[in-house]
Amino acid sequence: MSTKVCLLANTINCPKLGGHLWAYLNWALGLRSLGCDVVWMEAVPADEAPEELERQFSQLKTKLSKYGLGGSLSLCSPDGELASKPAGQPVDFREAVEADLLLNIAYAKIDAAAIQRFRRSVLVDIDPGLTQTWVSEGHFSLAPHDFYVTIGENVGAARSAFPDCGIRWHHTRPPVFLPEWPVTAAGASAGYTTVTHWGHAWLEFRGESRPNGKREAFLPFLDLPRHTPAPLEIAVVLDGYEDERTKLEQFGWRVRDGHATTPTPWDYQDYVRSSRGEFSCAKPAYVLFDTAWVSDRTLCYLASGKPAVVQYTGPSRFLPDGEGLFRFRTFDEAARALSVAEADYDRHCRAARALAEEYFDAGKIVGSLLELALS
Repeated sequence: MSTKVCLLANTINCPKLGGHLWAYLNWALGLRSLGCDVVWMEAVPADEAPEELERQFSQLKTKLSKYGLGGSLSLCSPDGELASKPAGQPVDFREAVEADLLLNIAYAKIDAAAIQRFRRSVLVDIDPGLTQTWVSEGHFSLAPHDFYVTIGENVGAARSAFPDCGIRWHHTRPPVFLPEWPVTAAGASAGYTTVTHWGHAWLEFRGESRPNGKREAFLPFLDLPRHTPAPLEIAVVLDGYEDERTKLEQFGWRVRDGHATTPTPWDYQDYVRSSRGEFSCAKPAYVLFDTAWVSDRTLCYLASGKPAVVQYTGPSRFLPDGEGLFRFRTFDEAARALSVAEADYDRHCRAARALAEEYFDAGKIVGSLLELALS
């Protein structure tokens, strides 16, 4: 009998962000590759209008169906039930709780009583440092789980600048499902790209309010296109900063609309795989907290054989700083990394794929997590 896993995701309110879906798809496809029966569950407000439920369900089902997961989709309210269910919903909560394991990657979307109905439960923290800070600052609480897992290498370390919330955190690496991300040659005019959201995020930490959007992260690097040998491109949801598109273009950035460029997970795949590599900055919190966080987006570039030049987020036991993956701290380091990647491009493409295969293979990572949770 196959292991049944209910994966609690948080994507249904992001219908135009195809890349966001991959933060969860890589886990789900890794589970399925090991023979698991996967239920993809999304929590929605208990008072959501029936017609809105139908619309959300239909859109997400269409996207998941391309990856063989459309027939496993289930919606629930925070308490695990729904007053009205979408037509054709194949799995309801009462069936889902029969799973061997709840893999909760949505944090507080369902309540403690609903989680306790599962045989085993694992919370997976994909926002290391931020999750612990949100909890310690009272923005939400974490319901009891059997295990708590984080992708932050340095979460729980004695030198951490943020609390561990009194939780024993087990460590994992984030996964990428390699068969969906084969090595692909870049387009003829391709540049180093990324997909992002300018946003209006703020972080409350130790009585201080700090900006924590991607806009603030990129501002010190706006002039970088004038100092690099390859084009830099950003597919960005400007979200209230639309007037800044012209400013970005004046600095030499190629600018695309993030919603229009990657509205589906397959559009996102095409965009990443047609790129020459990735250049991206990290949210300020990831730099501040020193957790060695690495983006699931970056893993998709690496698996596709694309060098990645990304901002340094803390010391790591396995992340390199100059072989397929470059982690910069300053403007000059970023410019130098792009030049080094271009100077021996094919070697760094091979190194990028090798890094994904060695450290981020979804099958290996998910297998280790199942061993922890079900042993």
